[in-house]
Amino acid sequence: MTDPIAGKVIVITGASSGLGEAAARMLAARGARLVLGARRLERLVALAEDLGMPSGVAIATDVSDAAQVQALVDQAIDAHGRIDVMINNAGVMPQSPLDRLRIDEWDRMIDVNIKGVLYGIAAALPHMQRQKSGHFINVASVAGHKVRPGGVVYSATKHAVRTISEGLRQEVKPFNIRTTIISPGAVDTELPESISEPDFAARTREFYARSAIPADSFARCVAFALEQPENVDINEILYRPTEQEY
Repeated sequence: MTDPIAGKVIVITGASSGLGEAAARMLAARGARLVLGARRLERLVALAEDLGMPSGVAIATDVSDAAQVQALVDQAIDAHGRIDVMINNAGVMPQSPLDRLRIDEWDRMIDVNIKGVLYGIAAALPHMQRQKSGHFINVASVAGHKVRPGGVVYSATKHAVRTISEGLRQEVKPFNIRTTIISPGAVDTELPESISEPDFAARTREFYARSAIPADSFARCVAFALEQPENVDINEILYRPTEQEY
């Protein structure tokens, strides 16, 4: 039986580590044609080489810059003539109470976590509309369902991802485009390293060290959404470590 993922042209942001890297490794193993974006080009190139792919599939991309996201998608179109899947994965998670006034971090989360997803949609949507097919996978979080002290702005950005994704789902029905939100709990990635406040960083690292599950859990969720028949649209997956209460 033919693998439904084989041959799909898939663009992944935030692909240099964590969830994006895990998805890239799984999708490459299943025969997908990948174009990878992240800020750390040297790590992207090393990943591409490890996967036996040409370095040209690795594109330096800061998702807070719409032109760079457009260039990433354009590379997929130039190389393959289409884009089947856009995985908007790049994200940051600095944690701090509002009264510490980390406005720079609030701005960065809004730029990466919200605008980055919108820019990914803007770059890929016209091509998918023209094809009358495609699939967006937008990465939210458990924090997109709950909020707790210290995570207010991060939760707000991930609630926004879910709102954007649901609105997108409704708007793209005439074009046979599917949409999936994946909301992970504690997964073993570099995300906690974006926390600059020492007390919150220590607390989060301790929790992740105790409870986080491997990033390939995310890759399996991606595969589940992608391998469904064309008439099945998996709209949201929320998952956590079994022991995670939050």
